[in-house]
Amino acid sequence: MVDLEIKLSRRMALAGIAAAAIASPGAEAESTLAGTTPTAPATETAHGTVFEDSDGSGRRQSGSAGVPDVMVSNGRDVVVTDAAGHWTLPVREGDSIFVIKPTGWMTPLAPDTHLPKFSYIHEPKGTPASLGLRYPGIAPTGPLPASIDFPLRRQTEPARFNVVLFTDPQPESLNELSYVRDDVVAQAVGISASFGITTGDIMFDDLSAYERSNRIVGTLGLPWYNCCGNHDMNYEAPDNRFSRETYKGVYGARYSAFQYGRVTFFLLDNVEYLGNHKYQGHFGPDQLGFIRNVLAKVPPDQLVVLCMHIPLRTLAGNTPNNASVDWQEFLGVIAGRSATVSFSGHTHTNEHHYLTAANAPASVLPHHHHVLSAVSGSWWSGPFDVRGIPVALASDGAPNGFHVLSIDGAAYTTRLYPAHDPKQSQMRIVLDTGVHDTDPEVLKEYMPGQLLGGPISAAAAGSTRLLVNFYDGGPKSSVGFLIGAGTTWVPMQRVERLDPFVQDVYARNRAVTKPWVFPGKSSHVWQAALPADLAPGTYGIRVQGTDEYGRQHESMLVLEVTA
Repeated sequence: MVDLEIKLSRRMALAGIAAAAIASPGAEAESTLAGTTPTAPATETAHGTVFEDSDGSGRRQSGSAGVPDVMVSNGRDVVVTDAAGHWTLPVREGDSIFVIKPTGWMTPLAPDTHLPKFSYIHEPKGTPASLGLRYPGIAPTGPLPASIDFPLRRQTEPARFNVVLFTDPQPESLNELSYVRDDVVAQAVGISASFGITTGDIMFDDLSAYERSNRIVGTLGLPWYNCCGNHDMNYEAPDNRFSRETYKGVYGARYSAFQYGRVTFFLLDNVEYLGNHKYQGHFGPDQLGFIRNVLAKVPPDQLVVLCMHIPLRTLAGNTPNNASVDWQEFLGVIAGRSATVSFSGHTHTNEHHYLTAANAPASVLPHHHHVLSAVSGSWWSGPFDVRGIPVALASDGAPNGFHVLSIDGAAYTTRLYPAHDPKQSQMRIVLDTGVHDTDPEVLKEYMPGQLLGGPISAAAAGSTRLLVNFYDGGPKSSVGFLIGAGTTWVPMQRVERLDPFVQDVYARNRAVTKPWVFPGKSSHVWQAALPADLAPGTYGIRVQGTDEYGRQHESMLVLEVTA
């Protein structure tokens, strides 16, 4: 049994190893994640016990009771502990062994960061020094311990609970990490939630800032789980095998699962590193097998939540580096369940997709995949607000911010929390006159913003579109408007198009916009032409949107029509 106090050299190796070889969420070395590296045969057998940590020491005592029926995995196989809490698994060099926290129990947490400790790394020789990684890897772990033991403590878990969802904080500098702190983390303080999840790109390549980032998020006081993104990699690695060494030393297994309130959560890694700073979205056979093996032990009517970094599909373009190439295989693995939802980030857009595997029978329900709004929006681009923080307007017109996932049994909803808006507005209304809409230089110089809010002439009314960016809208949403004292709501059409407000903001602020950031098509824009016979006057235009979950949201625009 490995002692709680053992420190396997540097903090990145097995930071805070919990009793009996539980690696801090930093103890994972997956041998083959996505299939490009040949799979090595299992060469050893690992044993251990999942036990009740009744005294809170994290150490298995002679009288510690084992916890039965708990899943433990090597990232491929999934076994269940016996009546005494014992388990046995095959293991190969580079594997991670981890416990899948069951409902009503909790793993230890790191004291300042609240990162869960749930896994043990088996990297006998450590990260090869010959790789020349810029950031710390895994120190040699030596031979397998005689017993790898995972402590759990009891906790109450309601069927109704909230989860805070971050994606792509992605600070490019220490100053931008301060933006994450002041713009988003500070706003999340006080939200009633059971835990939080970040779906990747915790950093923007500078992995030395992990510790500061974790302490900032740790001030929320919530257990915080993480997925790895393409900017959380060791780029010096020649391939996928050693591309997550620093991440594993801080957060743990590259992919894993846990249960809370009778809901199963997966933390997946679908970023396959190809070397030379290239990657693709790919789960790979080992990870898909892991998902399948876990779900075989989960009742089919229970909700399953799957978190990943790269989307399954995206309006930003379904290229291999933007969407998972094996998304059909993924859908095949989860098909047949009555309640699933998945969340991703990566594209810095907000999108809802409803996906069905090819050749799936008609009885299979479409899978809801939600690409979340990024914490960093347009990678912290744009002019400063009154606090000195960039407005970070995303390319599809959504504000930067985060989501809250609300679960009630097998049902769920999400809600967007815009970072800059204390009223938590869910839409923006502008007028699209079509003037100069393809000329950013004219937009930049010609009385900025005038054409988006009016006034308009009566002669131009019929050629002017009312345009609504319903930030968290999707295929199931609807939007309508009402002019003045009218009583008939006019339905609006959902279109995939550029948001002229985004074009205007980006054109006027090119100097403070990251060089790769440009307006992109939005999946949550609705438009309708104004009445051509609109007489001169001042009108209140009410806009009402019904979101993906049937909730209504309203906003208003004051329209001035001149003679």
